[in-house]
Amino acid sequence: MHDCINKDTFHKRINKIIGQLNAINTMIDKDEECEKILTQISAAKSALHKAGQQLIEGHLHHCVKDGIKHGDAEKTINDFTKALEYFSRMS
Repeated sequence: MHDCINKDTFHKRINKIIGQLNAINTMIDKDEECEKILTQISAAKSALHKAGQQLIEGHLHHCVKDGIKHGDAEKTINDFTKALEYFSRMS
């Protein structure tokens, strides 16, 4: 992960998502309405997607840029393409 992201900020983002997931568990235990639970699931999914976007952006600006400049450009691009493909399946 190197310098792709600020780890403290990213941990805070992930911990917030964990909190959202825990809240969903609580809602299930309390027999909340399905619509309310689905709204929270959607919010958690959006937050997770945003975290992935943030990581991709940092990776592109740091690791991919550095890999092209100082390493094997073709391998760097192929690895990034593969990672992007996996991420795009998330939606």
